[in-house]
Amino acid sequence: MSEAKFQSDIIKHLEATGWYSIKLIKTNKNGIPDIVAVRADRTLFIEVKSVKGVISPLQKHRIKELNEMGVPAIVLREGEDFKSKIK
Repeated sequence: MSEAKFQSDIIKHLEATGWYSIKLIKTNKNGIPDIVAVRADRTLFIEVKSVKGVISPLQKHRIKELNEMGVPAIVLREGEDFKSKIK
């Protein structure tokens, strides 16, 4: 499965379970996660990686930065049971 297909599956699941999701393509901050998902009670940033995908140091920094601000940011890898990580 391609990373794009995996992202599409995640977005479909998010929207089917009540999330408003946005695929981020270009932002003013490099390294920001691929998807932002929003509900009335929660915001979640998701970095999507293929099985062999490598998280860059800048991506790690952005995820850490968001988490330190109290905004959940996670990495989902192809092949994982991502549905259990998104609640």
